[in-house]
Order: sequence, then C-alpha cells, then structure tokens
Amino acid sequence: MRVCVIPDTHGLLRPEALERLAGVEHILHAGDIGRAGIVERLAEVAPVTAIRGNVDTADRARVHPERVTVELSGHVVLMVHDRKALGAGGVPGGVSIVVSGQSHKPSAGAESGVLSLDPGSAGPRRFPLPVTLGGLDLGQAVPSARIVELIRTD
Repeated sequence: MRVCVIPDTHGLLRPEALERLAGVEHILHAGDIGRAGIVERLAEVAPVTAIRGNVDTADRARVHPERVTVELSGHVVLMVHDRKALGAGGVPGGVSIVVSGQSHKPSAGAESGVLSLDPGSAGPRRFPLPVTLGGLDLGQAVPSARIVELIRTD
C-alpha cells in the first residue's frame, strides 16, 4: 500500500504536492492544515486521515482530532502533530509507525521496532529548509518511509 504523508500545508496545497499524490492509496495529513478546502481537495485524490495542528484553531478544524491511530495494510499508525506530545509514556504498545509534523525538518528512521516519519513541510517555506512530503510503503511486513523533496533549498 502506497501512502503519502503531507505535513504542515499552512493553507497552501502546492501543485508539486498534488503531482506526487498520483497513484497513492491513502493520504495522511500531519496537521497545520491552515485553511478550509485543503483536506477536501486531498480527498479527491485518495482517502484522507487528517489531524489538526497548532495553527488549526478555527471552528472548522475541530472535525480533525489532535491525535489519531489508524490501521493501514496491517500496520498501526499513530499520528500526532508534535511528537513531544507523546510525553514520557512514549509510543503506545502495538503502534508500528509514528507520523508527526510541527518541526518542518524532514526525518525518517526506526528505533525499537517503531518507524518514525516527520515529513517536514509542504506549505509555504518559512525556514531555510526544503519543501517536502513523505511516503510510506506498507506492502511488506516491515514498513519503510522516504522523504520526497518538492522544492530544493539551493
């Protein structure tokens, strides 16, 4: 199963991001959606699971939880906008993938059998960081993640 993880759009759904969504089977929005219509546009491409981030304060954003667990292709994915929100308890048992946003710094890696993906930021450039989104390949027993650069920083 091909899953796209789009983070921190902050009200901007770039055409480059939409191009990269072709053929995905599910989209995860890791929060900081930023304006009405973003999730609806993504849903025209594939089913969407979205959480709200710290900029999603309007009443319309309340339909999205601050954190959610979803099962995709036999893998349990925990989505939380700011990974620090996991607190001292860490990752709950049974979770195989943690998706977060907030940092705008793309990273992917595994620790203690849990794959972590922070796909960076796909919205307006706010820092000298690349504009990115993430991908999850859930077709194997061990999931894999990748960072997809949409716009280079140089």
